[in-house]
Amino acid sequence: MNIQMVDVKRQYLKYKKEIDDAVLKVLESGQFINGPDVHKLAEEMQHYLGVKHAIPCASGTDALQLALMALNIGPGDEVITTPFTFVATAETIAILGANPVYVDIDEKTYNIDPGLIQKAITKKTKAIIPVHLYGQSADMDPIMQIANQHKIPVIEDAAQAVGEKYRGKPVCSLGLVGCISFFPSKNLGAYGDAGMVVTSDDKIAEKIRMIANHGSKVRYYHELLGVNSRLDTLQAVILRIKLRHLDEWNKKRREIAQYYSEKLKNSAVTPPYIANYAQHIFHQYTLLVNEGRDEFQKYLNEKRIPNAIHYPIPLHLQDAFKKHSRYKKGDFPKSESAAARVISLPMHPDLTREELDYIIEMIHSFFKN
Repeated sequence: MNIQMVDVKRQYLKYKKEIDDAVLKVLESGQFINGPDVHKLAEEMQHYLGVKHAIPCASGTDALQLALMALNIGPGDEVITTPFTFVATAETIAILGANPVYVDIDEKTYNIDPGLIQKAITKKTKAIIPVHLYGQSADMDPIMQIANQHKIPVIEDAAQAVGEKYRGKPVCSLGLVGCISFFPSKNLGAYGDAGMVVTSDDKIAEKIRMIANHGSKVRYYHELLGVNSRLDTLQAVILRIKLRHLDEWNKKRREIAQYYSEKLKNSAVTPPYIANYAQHIFHQYTLLVNEGRDEFQKYLNEKRIPNAIHYPIPLHLQDAFKKHSRYKKGDFPKSESAAARVISLPMHPDLTREELDYIIEMIHSFFKN
C-alpha cells in the first residue's frame, strides 16, 4: 500500500488535462510574470475571501514580510505571536530587526491563547500575528478586541487555513492583513512557491503592491525600498483551477478527520479538538500522544505509514532566534508540551477508505501491545 502524507500526484492526475491545457496556453502566450491570469486569480480570491484587495506574491513567507514592511515594522519594534508554529512567522519579524514576543498556546487548539496577549503588550508592540494552525482558526474575537483597544494592527497568518471560517467569516478577512501560502502541500497548493497578501485597507494594499514591486508604482520610479516578490502566471492558472475545488476538498478533509477521530477515540492518543467557533479544514490531522511518541513514530515508519511532527522545537528554543529572544526552556510550557507530544497522520482529500482503515488498524495494534 503506497500511502502518501499529501498526494499531490494523485490530485494532479484527476485534473491533468485541464491543468496541462491551461499551462500550455501560458507557455504559448509568453506572459510568464503578471499575466492576465494573475490578476484574475486576485479577483477570484477577493470574492472568495470577501476582501477588497488580494496581492499575489512569491511565497507565504514573502506575504508575511510584505505585511510587516507595509506597517513600517523594524529595529526595536515588537510583534506578538505564538512560539508553536512554522519558523516563517517569527523569521520575518527578526529579519526586519524587530523582536518576536511570544505568547503561549491554548492546549486544546494549539493556537495562541488570547487571554495571555494583554500582558505581553508594551509601548514597543507594533503588531499581533495569530496563526491559524493546522487549519483551525485562532479565537479572533478576543484578539481583535484587545488589538483594537490598543490600536495595534493584526496580521493573520493563514498559511495553513485558506477556506477556514471563524464564526462564519473567512479567515484573512478578520484582521488588517491576511497572509496566505500556496506551497504545494497546502489545501490550495501551487506547483511551486506562491503566496498572497489580502486586505480591505486601500492604503495598505497600495503600499504592499509597491513593496512587492521594488517600491515602484511606475516603472523605473521607486518611491520606497522594496523587494521582488511576484507570482508567476503558470502558478496562477493552476491555482485558479484548484480554487474551484477548494471547498469540496476541505469538506472531504473534514469527513476524513471525523472518520479518524471516531475510530481512534478509545486509543491512547487524543484526536484533534474542534473549537465551537471554527470550521476546521484539517490542513494537518494532528494527534496528541500521551506518552511514547518516539516509539510510536518509529512503529509508523516500520509500517510505511507517513507521519510528521509539526513542530518538534518551539521557536523560542530555536538557535536562530538567540539574538532576538530573551526566553528559555520552561517559559511556554503548553507549547513545549505540545512539541514533545504531537504527531500528524496522512491527510489529503484523496485518501481511500482502505488506506484509512489500514492506518487506524496499525495504530490500535501498537497501543494494544
